[in-house]
Amino acid sequence: MSKSQTWYIVKRSGGNCEIIPSDQVADDNPEIIEQWGPFNSQEEAIARRVGLIRAGKCQPV
Repeated sequence: MSKSQTWYIVKRSGGNCEIIPSDQVADDNPEIIEQWGPFNSQEEAIARRVGLIRAGKCQPV
């Protein structure tokens, strides 16, 4: 059984939030200010990112 892909929302130093797969998340990346997740699907991560943008926590890309 293969591991299913999960997704994260990461806030970069410029204030933009991006959706990236879990295999690209690095704990030691200095550009990442905040991260949210994991989410089971990319669609769920997109919906959550819209909410973060509306709440003023992220800037659109």
